[in-house]
Amino acid sequence: MPTEIAFLAIAEAQQIYHWLPAALELARRPDVSVTILSPSPVLLDLVAHYDPTGTLKMEHLRRPFFGADTLFRQPSRLATLLLNAQRLSHFPLLVTTEISSAALRFVPGFRSRLILIKHGAGDREGGYKARHSAFDLTLVAGEKDRRRMIERGLCPPEAVAVGGYAKFELSAPPQRFFSDDRPVLLYNPHFDPRLSSWVRHGPAVMRALETLQGWNVIVAPHTKLAGRVAPIETTAPHIRVDMGSRHSIDMSYTMSADAYLGDVSSQVYEFLLQPRPCLFLNLDRRDWRNDEAFAHWRLGQVLERVEDLPEALTRAPDLQPGFVAAQKAAMHDSIDQCAIPASVRQADLILAFMQGKA
Repeated sequence: MPTEIAFLAIAEAQQIYHWLPAALELARRPDVSVTILSPSPVLLDLVAHYDPTGTLKMEHLRRPFFGADTLFRQPSRLATLLLNAQRLSHFPLLVTTEISSAALRFVPGFRSRLILIKHGAGDREGGYKARHSAFDLTLVAGEKDRRRMIERGLCPPEAVAVGGYAKFELSAPPQRFFSDDRPVLLYNPHFDPRLSSWVRHGPAVMRALETLQGWNVIVAPHTKLAGRVAPIETTAPHIRVDMGSRHSIDMSYTMSADAYLGDVSSQVYEFLLQPRPCLFLNLDRRDWRNDEAFAHWRLGQVLERVEDLPEALTRAPDLQPGFVAAQKAAMHDSIDQCAIPASVRQADLILAFMQGKA
């Protein structure tokens, strides 16, 4: 009998990129059967795009009566889990990137083992929640997350392992999004209303970007922010706004931009796959220097006034050499990269866990 493993696709599309490489790798292994479970034809179509040879089994879960079906809007995860709990329990092992699946632990008779591939590699404290403790094994991108998960009592050391960042294996290549050769600034605000530079200061930020000289700008907020605020609009010809598309989640923008402007999004670590200038907006003037939730703000200039953006961009090339060592060290701690692809490492860890060796 083949080893049966199921991957849950019940979250928005951006999370698929964090587990799909491992699912594809496992499906290529002998005597392993991998099923993708989702209530969404849209998400299953996205998965199939990366699986042209059909190595993965696709299964439609029962869908709640309410909730949209788009890349960035899905029905309630909890409702989906409860509606399909009996079917999910058929699989001895479920792999997911979202912590809502911890609710399955409270379903009578549910005995499947759960593996979490923690998506993202950021510093925000919101990435560490009590529900993480419900998983039998958690795979993280780097030593930073492993250390923090253990320190917070969310995982015993034997239940959390470093598997790398498999999303890099599906990253889009650098692309041209503008007709001229001006450098490109990526503005990537986060969705957390307490921390986002857009929620409180959006109009001021947009005015600064619209009057920016010598740069093209991509405004690509976190897709959760795009779903919670009014559409960001501008007539400025040097600004491209993306409120949610494949480009906004497949690293098209982080691979193509020359400089990064943000607040607390973990996408800064995707941008720093190649060291480049980073700028961070501290428009609420937080005391951040000794707060590990803002550790990435040490990797570039921190601006307390959006009016300082033009001058900061002018200084960025000269200042960047002084940030390169810190950027590389932060990347090494946040995302463990080695010659073995993350998908292979994650697949090995999952199979070892199933065989009782993890």
